[in-house]
Amino acid sequence: MASLGDDDLLPAGTLYSNLMDSSIILSLGSHIDVYCPPRKRSRISAPFVFRQTAEQEKQASIELLPDECLFEIFRRLPGGQERSACACVSKRWLLLQSSIRRAEICSDKPSLSLNQTAQQVSNFNGVVGNEEEEFENNGHLTRCLEGKKATDIRLAAMAVGTYSRGGLGKLVIRGSNSTRGVTNLGLSAIAHGCPSLKVLSLWNVASISDEGLSEIANGCHMLEKLDLCQCPSISDKGLLAIAENCPNLSKLTIESCSKIGNEGLQAIGRCCLNLKSISIKDCELVGDKGVGSLVSSTPTVLTKIKLESINITDVSLAFIERYGISVTDLSLISLQNVSENGFLVLGKAIGLQKLNSFTITSCRGLTDIGLQAVGYGCPNLKQLTLRRCSFLSDNGLNAFAKLAWCLESLELEECNGITQCGVLGALSNCGTTLKALSLAKCTGIRDGVFGSTLLPPCNSLQSLTIRNCPGFGSAGLAMVGKLCPHLKNVDLGGLYAATDAGLMSLLESCESGLVRVNLAGCINLSDMVVLAMARLHGKTLQQLSLDGCRKITDGSLVALAENCASLLDLDISRSGVTDLGVASLACAKQLNMQVLSLLGCSLLSDKSVPFLRNLGQSLVGLNLQHCNLISRKAMELLGEKLWWCDILY
Repeated sequence: MASLGDDDLLPAGTLYSNLMDSSIILSLGSHIDVYCPPRKRSRISAPFVFRQTAEQEKQASIELLPDECLFEIFRRLPGGQERSACACVSKRWLLLQSSIRRAEICSDKPSLSLNQTAQQVSNFNGVVGNEEEEFENNGHLTRCLEGKKATDIRLAAMAVGTYSRGGLGKLVIRGSNSTRGVTNLGLSAIAHGCPSLKVLSLWNVASISDEGLSEIANGCHMLEKLDLCQCPSISDKGLLAIAENCPNLSKLTIESCSKIGNEGLQAIGRCCLNLKSISIKDCELVGDKGVGSLVSSTPTVLTKIKLESINITDVSLAFIERYGISVTDLSLISLQNVSENGFLVLGKAIGLQKLNSFTITSCRGLTDIGLQAVGYGCPNLKQLTLRRCSFLSDNGLNAFAKLAWCLESLELEECNGITQCGVLGALSNCGTTLKALSLAKCTGIRDGVFGSTLLPPCNSLQSLTIRNCPGFGSAGLAMVGKLCPHLKNVDLGGLYAATDAGLMSLLESCESGLVRVNLAGCINLSDMVVLAMARLHGKTLQQLSLDGCRKITDGSLVALAENCASLLDLDISRSGVTDLGVASLACAKQLNMQVLSLLGCSLLSDKSVPFLRNLGQSLVGLNLQHCNLISRKAMELLGEKLWWCDILY
């Protein structure tokens, strides 16, 4: 649905012949400049100067009334339809209405002569409130403005247009119009017209300051979630207003706000006792005092904490350990001033008993001893993610694994001090609970001589991800297969060292039947692997990716067509398949494939199009991009035949 432009809010023409001279209907410029006669007091912050022509001076018009009179008329309009209709007359009328607070609207609904005028205007199909897509979200209207659509006029239109429906419940503003972007005036309109607002998200809006946020605080006392990202003009003063007026605040996210520091966070901690989630990133003025106040003020309800790139020390971790009795999700990212002692504090058996998920990224203070302390202090931890922790070794990982009795998911990324020995040891020590293991960009993991027969199996592991680990090869895959016989999901994307022999050993060891397999970028694999997979796991296999496997040919498609009746999603992009392989898929009556990707299959031609048409009875997604031998005309005809399928070409 095409959205209406700014001019759509100001219709002109014969419709206004009985209302006023159309010359007073002004287009929206880069600033909110509308002209009107002098009056006693302005209801809005925009300046108004009205220029009268000689003809207008002789002709009676409601537009000649000062703002104060129009304000008294507007606040007595009987309903939302009339208010929306009048707001379409001019920018002046729209901004005047958006400045009226709900408490100032008369409830007796008197009959006014203006109603007939409003009814005439409402016939115009550009009624305020229909210019942006809206939908229900937990019983509240939600609006999202991005880029050039984010203007004060649109915010004012939203406030007026949604008035009769209870106002907005959620507002998201991302970016701003470069010439007439969102300012405090637009946010003030939302505060006046949408007192039921519960969620406010402001991203990259430099023109909104403490004044606008204070208006929200004064008008929207039901606010529950506040997200401020790249708002350099908002400081502690704005947060103080939120703290004093919005006691229901439960989620606070602050990112890259250079003027927000400890004072604002301390105010939130004192006043907002329902705070359940806090996320603070890249705010240089935030330190231990602010974080400590937030954590210690609501120990019984705070469940989620995320701290990234801020100037906190071991003191903040001590607060988290002491008062985090209800915390279930904790993320510590790029905390350069946190030392090993900070993680040792987490080993005390006082707080963090309910912690389920723990993410640690780029923290130099995390050492082997610190990770072992985490194992002591977080006995119920189910998910651990470690990224770019360069001081960790196999000793720390194994020591932690012996204490993690409840661990279900382990993710290691760019932890280059971890070797194959540490990974296999972790699998063995968490053999009864671990369900998912993910290794990414770990250059320290290399094939070596390691006696896997001496280790007990990890019967609980169902999901294995090994991506872009160049040293992990056939020997490692074989050992993982022996240790983990009940795998269902295997992701080996970008594992260049994987060979047919190593993967065959893994496939033969999986006893439960594989469901999802990703072999994208495994350039050394051939049809032999796919034949074995189809034979051993054809009854359970639902999703398979062979993207970039150049050695895969039509033989693989024949095997899949004959054995994999449950296959729903197949990606054979940039492979060596031809028209014959596509024909074999189309002839398999038991297949009900939903998604097929043939991107970059340079050997396919127009001959495959009839077979794709037959196969497409169940398809909802088909990718034929960069299949250069298939003509544009053939693709368009295929699109007409398979009108229900989303085809990319």
